Amino acid sequence: MNRALDVAIAGTGLVVTSPLLALGALAVKLEDRGTVLYKQVRVGKDGADFELLKLRTMIVGAEKQGAGFAVDEGDSRITTAGRVLRRMSIDELPQLWNVVRGDMSIIGPRPTLRYQVDQYDERQLHRLDVKPGITGWAQIHGRARLPWSERIELDLWYVRHRDWKTDLLILLRTPLSLFGGTYKGSSGGWQPPAR
Repeated sequence: MNRALDVAIAGTGLVVTSPLLALGALAVKLEDRGTVLYKQVRVGKDGADFELLKLRTMIVGAEKQGAGFAVDEGDSRITTAGRVLRRMSIDELPQLWNVVRGDMSIIGPRPTLRYQVDQYDERQLHRLDVKPGITGWAQIHGRARLPWSERIELDLWYVRHRDWKTDLLILLRTPLSLFGGTYKGSSGGWQPPAR
């Protein structure tokens, strides 16, 4: 049932947002002639790797420059088009295709990078008990503005308590959280644990 709903919502979402996707892709291409899609390996359900899709919002090869994977507001690697796409979360729309493919769900913990998952303790690994999502409990409670540890706790709460009412609440509250931006801020973002 969940899979059927995911495919129905994602398929409808792709059709409805196709003009936005097309405009976003055109803006990315016209700015620097680089690739339109950004693909990155993320960790999904049960620790399986998959290729996450986004509209590219940074210069080509950005991960090898500056702060690497970390991105904050004002990062010089973000393109002009990328600033707009990030502010409105349009860059995330290609993940609807990840949902159709079965890599992701509409609702679940946001997928993270392998080096981050490698630092999870045994309890935090339960974050991987469900498919990662485009939106989730942590997203409607502050997104990337929250410290990493708090986001993980919110995700773990969701994994333990998820039901159709919680999912409906997340869907209803997601539009309000979309326009808050995706930057990490001074307290958010992943930090390696102290050794």
